[in-house]
Amino acid sequence: MTELLIYAVLFIALFAHAMMASMMYLAVHKNEYLESKEKNSWKLKALVFPAFYWFQYKKSIRP
Repeated sequence: MTELLIYAVLFIALFAHAMMASMMYLAVHKNEYLESKEKNSWKLKALVFPAFYWFQYKKSIRP
């Protein structure tokens, strides 16, 4: 039973990571003011630590 709970928590964490990365990826892709190198950099960051870089991205695009 403990093993099942561990797998469930890991699955939820992986799913949340994938959802956050896809949200950030789409937001960066739609941003017309970024150059392609900047877009690629933010997209790569989204794959590594999406929750952390999401807040960094939001701070950087606000004037």
